[in-house]
Amino acid sequence: MIGAPENDASGSALLIKEVSGKRDLKAFIEFPLSLYAGDSRYVPQLTGDMLTHFSDRNPFVRHAKVKFSLALRDGKIAGRICSIYNPQHVEFHGEKAGFFGFFECCNDLTVAAALLDRVSTEMRGQGMEVLRGPMNFSTNEECGFLIEGFDSPPTLMMPYNPSYYTGLMENCGLVKAKDLYAYLYTVEKTVPEKVTRVAALAQKKGVTVRYIDKKNFLADMKVFQKVYNSAWEKNWGFLPMSDEELIYSAGRLKPLVVPELTLIAEKDGKPVGFLGLIPDYNTVLRQMKGKLNPVTLVKALYYSRKITGLRLLLYGVSAEYRNRGIEALLVSEGHRNIINKGVYSHIEFSWILEDNIQVIRISEMVNASLYKKYRIYEKKI
Repeated sequence: MIGAPENDASGSALLIKEVSGKRDLKAFIEFPLSLYAGDSRYVPQLTGDMLTHFSDRNPFVRHAKVKFSLALRDGKIAGRICSIYNPQHVEFHGEKAGFFGFFECCNDLTVAAALLDRVSTEMRGQGMEVLRGPMNFSTNEECGFLIEGFDSPPTLMMPYNPSYYTGLMENCGLVKAKDLYAYLYTVEKTVPEKVTRVAALAQKKGVTVRYIDKKNFLADMKVFQKVYNSAWEKNWGFLPMSDEELIYSAGRLKPLVVPELTLIAEKDGKPVGFLGLIPDYNTVLRQMKGKLNPVTLVKALYYSRKITGLRLLLYGVSAEYRNRGIEALLVSEGHRNIINKGVYSHIEFSWILEDNIQVIRISEMVNASLYKKYRIYEKKI
């Protein structure tokens, strides 16, 4: 148990307790079920999946130092937080930054401040000078608080939270570190002529596009890893994906992947670009309420047939091959395959760094509209 009980403004006892054992961890995972009760937009993750994700079966948990904590008021959970010390980030960026993630809290500044203070203390103990978040666990996963676009539910693997989180962060002394954008595209029968024209230039230069091969899924995911580590290297907050993380992520993604919507661009047999569109399985997860049992499996089968949305999850071109029309070629080929499927009506392009001008311009080129914003916060500690 960490810390001593405090009294909040109402006189109620408040305690920050480090998670210990499976029972506590399950309580940590399932706290949002009560916090978001009655909010039809919230999408709970499967408890079993999160138990695995928070265990040492996840390579991130093995190489980083993570601690899960609960805020208890009079014995009842009022909030949760995870502290994350990632030596890979410190080494790669040369920055003494620690992170918090998986933050959930009732609308109570005292609770939020106690949780953030606990993580700040832990990060200072690791020699860190900046606290940043939320990261669940890194920029390779979910990050940021939703700050605009509360009128629609989140897509797969994107955050959702109450609107009051912004006020909690600001009143705890955190400021904006970076905003992330999500664009919404309504699928048209054709892509804009400019995209087609630019894509044709790449084809004339011998660039080809193929589907990912599920029979050789790991090998093709290694292709993605190579493109990813090149294409995203200069991006804010980037961390290279290790072989262990690739294998772990591939295992989680494989059941979701549609080969015709997961594309690899090649030049002279060399992979130079990658595009991955994932069906929005939040349509299914929303009905399962975090549980996996015979009843929810039947619901999953039924609602999986009603998925009409996609998320553009993976999209990039190796640094040395940018601005040669490959970006447009991937978009054009992906769009053609979506039309051939005939079931998808809209796509979310997310997330995009606010200063990633090239991807923002491509989004605007196909008439996608900015409809959600997320914010990563930080403060000196």
